[in-house]
Amino acid sequence: MNVKVQVIFYSMFGHIHKMAVAVAEGVGQVKGAIPELYQVAELVPEAALERTGAKALRQAFATVPLAEPGRLPEADAVIFGTPTRFGMMCAQMRNFLDQTGAIWASGGLIGKVGSVFTSTATQHGGQETTLVSFHTTLLHHGMILVGVPFSNPLLNAQGEMTGGTPYGASTIAGPDGSRQPTPAELDLARAQGRRVAEITLALKRGQS
Repeated sequence: MNVKVQVIFYSMFGHIHKMAVAVAEGVGQVKGAIPELYQVAELVPEAALERTGAKALRQAFATVPLAEPGRLPEADAVIFGTPTRFGMMCAQMRNFLDQTGAIWASGGLIGKVGSVFTSTATQHGGQETTLVSFHTTLLHHGMILVGVPFSNPLLNAQGEMTGGTPYGASTIAGPDGSRQPTPAELDLARAQGRRVAEITLALKRGQS
């Protein structure tokens, strides 16, 4: 028995892309789980991307295919990754989700597993509000939410500034974007991917 897990992300400076790769690695560590990595379309004008330096950084994942809203029902689980914008998901991800009205109307995501990870510029920059507010959309779609339980010791780290919440993995980019995801933050992202895959497989076995 196999399950398909889509990992759909938006990344401007590469932090969420690195987290998404780790999440997909975690999914792939579970026998029978097949990860698929996608990015959502950019909305920022090219001139603005070039001015901020994002255009050059985005070349690292330029070959990742674009997510298509209509293909969401093909997945058994979907793990979304978004940077935070003022404590909420970014406009690019909101635009993608706003195209799923027909899927909502048909119940195309009911009973599928949903999960979210994020990044912020600062430690208190809205990681939890972004994840929890994102969950609202997934609940409207009838999805089953999966986070990261406190049995994972990485959630109890006290020795350094770090991301990570029970609502989903996270990283801190720093005000200038220079801080990169740490090994611990990437490990937590892998753990989230594994947990989603394991729960999705268990649910599918129960339905067969």
